Formats: sequence, structure tokens, C-alpha cells
Amino acid sequence: MQDHPPARLPEAPVIVWFRSDLRTRDNLALLAAAESGNPVIPLFVLEDDKRTIPLGGAQRWWLHNSLGRLAESLDRLGARLVLKRGDPLHILETLIADTGAKAVLWNRRHAPAQMRRDAAIKAGLRVNGTTVESFSGQLLHEPTRMKTGSGGPYRVYTPFWRAFSETHHPRPPADAPERLVAFDRAIDSEALGDWTLLPARPDWAGGIAAEWTPGEAGARARLGRFHEEALSGYAEKRDFPGGVYTSKLSPHLAFGEITPFQIWHATEAVREAAPARDLTTFRKELVWREFSYHLLVNFPGLPCENYNAGFDNFPWRAPGPNLETWQRGKTGYPIVDAGMRELWQTGWMHNRVRMVVGSFLVKHLLIDWRHGEAWFRDTLVDADPASNTASWQWIAGSGADAAPYFRIFNPILQGEKFDPRGAYVRHFVPELSNLPDKYLHKPWAAPVSVLENAGVKLGETYPRPVVEHQGARDRALAAYQQMKGKAA
Repeated sequence: MQDHPPARLPEAPVIVWFRSDLRTRDNLALLAAAESGNPVIPLFVLEDDKRTIPLGGAQRWWLHNSLGRLAESLDRLGARLVLKRGDPLHILETLIADTGAKAVLWNRRHAPAQMRRDAAIKAGLRVNGTTVESFSGQLLHEPTRMKTGSGGPYRVYTPFWRAFSETHHPRPPADAPERLVAFDRAIDSEALGDWTLLPARPDWAGGIAAEWTPGEAGARARLGRFHEEALSGYAEKRDFPGGVYTSKLSPHLAFGEITPFQIWHATEAVREAAPARDLTTFRKELVWREFSYHLLVNFPGLPCENYNAGFDNFPWRAPGPNLETWQRGKTGYPIVDAGMRELWQTGWMHNRVRMVVGSFLVKHLLIDWRHGEAWFRDTLVDADPASNTASWQWIAGSGADAAPYFRIFNPILQGEKFDPRGAYVRHFVPELSNLPDKYLHKPWAAPVSVLENAGVKLGETYPRPVVEHQGARDRALAAYQQMKGKAA
């Protein structure tokens, strides 16, 4: 594995295989190809098969737009992005035969299924004499190399953070190539529009399009706004969903439009202007993503298996209609419903609210966390195979360094504490917008006259709670004791 451009590549065309790295800056594979002086063939393959986790609808929308921006950037550098769909090894072998390319470069990805596929492709290409090199870029650390004192992987975040901060000094990000040498013949490429990545009949992506600008330039702009508007005060404000107090860089990271190296060093550049506590808190969030991948690589069953096998005995209830009620934001708990509607409308959800809605699904409704993970994977623009899984297992109590199962978020108190003036709920649950703050997070407690003045009819304009909080809490704790009894 290479972290820097190799000393020499064969004097022949070089294929740069783009995957989760849709950028030209800090792209070590692209930079190595450019510095070789050889013709560069940028390639993206839509891996549409059962061996990889398929993209959800929201991420398919993002991919379409991000590939369009990447193609424009590569055009400006002098090379045309080639689009292919199918089995990557077959496509690469065919492209090598057609172009005379003798090297394939890519940036590493770290989901276990992807790692296995990449290893097989690398071996298959090298058998035929092709030079294959891979580079870092998706993560600040290599998950297989960072070990505890006993030689195993980390299982708890705090010592992972401590070891990371003491031993890792992320490299500076690299610039984009100044130019690329184009291949001298036209290469057949599929049309992006033919991939039908965009929704149609109906086009449900209007709210997502209004919120996001996919692509490398959009990522840089988002980072700049965060530094100017939200980094100062981040430690205190990040839990409040009613304002723009977080970076919202996660979808750009998921598609590799920006790297964690770029983000890390950008925060270094504003160190004197930002309070140290805010900077450290933000970096800890960035390193939580590293920890999630550390878990995923070292415990590859994480996406579908309970990390804590004791939860295999948990008495989950059949999803039934309650799952759809939760998905649609119709639970009768305003902070939960606001979060689920934000997700549907914008493809994203505030992190504090993700914890609240996750806890509600697995503890108030006793629905297996895997149903929530699957819904988030389909609807989040930042769906990430490591962070999504690790976070769902954390909130369910079944994961590494997980929140104790008996920590059951009270959605009323969470709303009152983190959305005290109701800006978030009023925006995403507008039917409650005229309720006074006192009753906004518990409309069922409002006097009839207050409901009438606010135009709220419980059970008609806004649902009654699907479960009663205290009863649901008692039921969840009883289920947990039942699970522990089976394990005894």
C-alpha cells in the first residue's frame, strides 16, 4: 500500500479508478497519475450488484450530481471522466486491453465487502502484469494498524481518542494536479442520465436539492461557512437543532468530495480564532467517524450482527404499523416527528435528534435497530457504512462502548432542553406552530382551549402519542431484564 506517489509508473496510460473519492484536491491516486506524465484515464464504475451495499435513494441523487461536478473538474484539468456500469474487474480488464494502460491507481475504501473486492481485483490485475497501487484519503488512520497495548483493536472510544490524539499527526492535504495528460483516443462512456439515479414520478428530491450542493466546490464552501459561522461556540451549541450550529460536512465526507485531512488542517488554520474547547470537540466528532471505521474493519459483522451477542436474545416486537408511523414522523412526539420529517425533506438529520429518534424506535417501540439502520441508509445523504451502523448499535445498547440500554431518552425532556423555543419543531411540524412553548413538546397536555386557539385537533391535525412514555419505558426495561435472564 502506498501513501505517497510511487517512484515510477510504466510509460503507458494510467487508469485512476474513482470510488468514494469524488474530488481532484487531496486525491493522491490522481496526483500520482498526473506526476507520472502519462496519459490519465479517469474512471467511475457503478457497482450495481449484490456483493456491495446498494446506495439508498438519497445517495443516488447525490451521486448523480457529484459525478457531474467531478466530470467538469476533470475536463478543466484536461481529461474526460469515463463512466461504466457493471463488474469492476471485467471493466478494468477490458479498458486495459482497449487502451494499453499498464497501471491502475485508486484510493482505499474501508467497508469490509469493498476491501475484499479491492483485494481480489488487485490480485487479478497483477497476475496479468498490471501495476496496481492504492493510497490513503478516506481516513486519518489505517484501522488494521492502530492497536491497543495488548495488540488488539480498540473497543472503547475514549482510549481510542487519547491514543489517536497522542500518536497521529495527519499529513497536510495535497493540491490538485495542475493538469492531466489526456488519452489520445475517445473511449466509449455511458451517459450519466441513463443510470436513472435521479427520482422521477414523483421527484421527491426538491427539499434535498434546496438544502445541498453536491461536489467538491460545495464541500469547500460548506467548510468555509462552518468556520465563519458555527465553529466558535460549537461545543455548547451543537446539540441544539434549531440553528445552524454543526458543520454538515458528513455527506461530502461520505462521497469523498472532501477529506478528513483537509478538514483537520483547516481547523488547524483557525486555531487562534476558535476557542480550544470548540476545536477539540469538533475534532472528537471527526475522530468518532474514525472509531466507527476502526470497529467496522475489525468487527466486519457489525452492519448486521449485534456486537454484544447478548442482544441476540432481545425480545424485539414485530415492526408492524409502528415502523411506518415512525418513518413518516407521525408518532405524536414532536421532537421525534420533526427529526423524521427533516430526514425525509432534506436527506439529513441533526445528530442530537438522531439519538432521540433512534432511542424512540428501539426502546419506546421495541423495534430492532436494524430496521432503523436500513431506513437511514435509504434516506440519508450522508449514509455511511461505518458511522450509521456503529451509531445505531450505540443507541440500541448492543454496540461497542454503547450507551447503557437503560438510558432511555425522554422525548419530551429532550425537546424542552434542546429546542426550548421550538424553532426546530415549528419548522418541521408546522401544524403545531401556534402552540405556546409550554405545550409544544407535549401537546396532549394542553388544555382544550389552548389547542383550539392553536388550531390543533389531536388525532386529526396531529396524532396522539403512539405510546405513553412512562409505560413504554417500563416495558423496555422489562424486555432488557428478560434478555439478561435468557443469557444467565
